[in-house]
Amino acid sequence: MTETFEYIRVENLTMAYGSFVVMQDLDFTIQQGDVFIIMGGSGCGKSTLLRHLIGLKKPAGGRVLYDGISFWESNSLERDHMMRRFGVLYQSGALWSSMTLAENVALPLQEYTSLNPAQIRDVVKLKLALVGLSGFEEFYPSAISGGMRKRAGLARAMALDPDILFFDEPSAGLDPLSARRLDDLILELKDSFGTTVVVVTHELASIFAIGNNSVFLDPESKTIIATGHPKTLLAESQDPKIINFLTRGEQKQNPDKVGVTNYH
Repeated sequence: MTETFEYIRVENLTMAYGSFVVMQDLDFTIQQGDVFIIMGGSGCGKSTLLRHLIGLKKPAGGRVLYDGISFWESNSLERDHMMRRFGVLYQSGALWSSMTLAENVALPLQEYTSLNPAQIRDVVKLKLALVGLSGFEEFYPSAISGGMRKRAGLARAMALDPDILFFDEPSAGLDPLSARRLDDLILELKDSFGTTVVVVTHELASIFAIGNNSVFLDPESKTIIATGHPKTLLAESQDPKIINFLTRGEQKQNPDKVGVTNYH
């Protein structure tokens, strides 16, 4: 059994836009190798929390620590080094439309490594092959499906071999089959490379299929009201907010079946 340890620690985090507090008193831990789900209803601050985790927004209070090192208490060089360990897949895929898939994946390699063009081509082919897009190197984003664009975005996020992958609503806009394939790919990456994965999603199928740890954000109390394995939360929680979210208002069912039946 692979030993895990505390990888990301959020301490007493407050998120705000000016005087408007989005969330406060957030405390949770992400272990190495987790597929960690950030969930909750619309407008609760899921994507805002993701922006705090990847260093795009400074907390109004509290700390985000990586391997015990506080991100915002570090100097700019240390923060840059930490961010090199992150790979991010945005909701839209965020590919450059004027670039081929190969050029999109090559961009971070050209920017942040000393690899020569031949080495970059080899890495690009490998990353696209890992996400099932071998042979599509010269295609433009407009020429492929939404699911393929998400996978190409994932290949680019993986270009620098990050320790942590962050996903913002990865299944948004995908048909159930494409969403399931993306979930399977996330699990393959986690199992094969030991990648830690943090996912913002409201999709029940994905939550139960891939998540092994989670936080539930509540917009009314403006804090976390539950943490733990999503299946455990469904099976054991007595909180109506959590039950309603994880069942979509229907009668409780076996959590092992939720991630299967919702795909069809």
